[in-house]
Amino acid sequence: MYIKFFRSYVEDKKEKPDEAELSVELEGEEGKQDEGKTGLYRMLCLILTIICFLLLILVFVLGVKLQTGSTVCSGNSRFGDQQNPTCSFEDCQSRFPKSQFNKLPCRQCASGWLTFGKSCFFLSTTRLTWSESQKNCSSSGGSLAIVSSQNVQNFLTKKGELKYWIGLKHEDSTWNWVNSSKLQQSYWTEAVHNGDCAYLNSDGPVEKNWDRASCESTTYFICQLQF
Repeated sequence: MYIKFFRSYVEDKKEKPDEAELSVELEGEEGKQDEGKTGLYRMLCLILTIICFLLLILVFVLGVKLQTGSTVCSGNSRFGDQQNPTCSFEDCQSRFPKSQFNKLPCRQCASGWLTFGKSCFFLSTTRLTWSESQKNCSSSGGSLAIVSSQNVQNFLTKKGELKYWIGLKHEDSTWNWVNSSKLQQSYWTEAVHNGDCAYLNSDGPVEKNWDRASCESTTYFICQLQF
């Protein structure tokens, strides 16, 4: 019996160092795992910080680009159902002379209207008398077209396909535009008819395609809205 007890005591002594070493090894592995987790967390935090920084830069760049890349166009709501349409900076420059671009707003003509220079033009598809045509144009905020230059004359002749009233009327022995200015440059046809109201015949040559008719006659008309 004494021998068995001695043997079991010796065996326990032999096993204890192994258990101590195993315990130390386990503690070492746990420490390494903790250090590995800490390093991983730090790396993830660093990556997230970099991503947030890049997103902030992207938002800033897009904000600057949106402010400089387009201009809000304050179109007249009476000429269409579009509200505050946008147009590019290059589009605004192409519509207005560079010398006046900084002084003029970027506007956009409504659907069905033609843009030329600083005006919108509308070529009607219905026929009215001269007075009715003028009322129709003024109800939209404009007037019958005023041919103020050779360029406007060329443009309206090119775009038109019919005979159109323009804003020129014979009153008190003089021809006056609807804005009360006197006629300076004209484009009368050689065979002028009688009448006190002028119309543009787009089928005629651009230099000589104006004619006159009774103001009570009915024909198509051209409206103009100046910016």
